[in-house]
Amino acid sequence: MKLSDCRPGQGGTIESVGGAGRTLQRLLELGIVEGRAVRVIRVAPLGDPMEVRLGDALLSLRRSEAEAVEVSG
Repeated sequence: MKLSDCRPGQGGTIESVGGAGRTLQRLLELGIVEGRAVRVIRVAPLGDPMEVRLGDALLSLRRSEAEAVEVSG
């Protein structure tokens, strides 16, 4: 499932990171790489952006960025 489909409290292990250009570069710079655990903390009322926990860090992602991240579990 895509990270953008997860609701608060849901998440899993990052299986793949897609996207191209700046989107992919931003995700990798934030540490969103295969094998890491990620969990959605909250989603803005209009659905964008969403706050996720990656390790000890809280990150704010645009929905379009979260759509490029496949998670399992």
